[in-house]
Amino acid sequence: MAKAETKTAIVADGLRYKAKASGSPFRASASFSGATMSCFLCGKHRVRSQMRTRQFLGKSQTVCAPSCKALEEAEAAEAASE
Repeated sequence: MAKAETKTAIVADGLRYKAKASGSPFRASASFSGATMSCFLCGKHRVRSQMRTRQFLGKSQTVCAPSCKALEEAEAAEAASE
């Protein structure tokens, strides 16, 4: 999935990204359950329902559940069926 090339230039007032679309690539959510978090292992953002916590170096970290590979394969299969 390639993103469109964004042209940037520093304008006279020092601001950049004149052509960049505003906003976040992550959906806004009013409820706590719809928020996304990044996986400690793979770094991908997923909804909290697809995450679990595991102990790493004595701290609880959120990771993909059941595994990063299993979720990746499920997403690929879903994309192929569309």
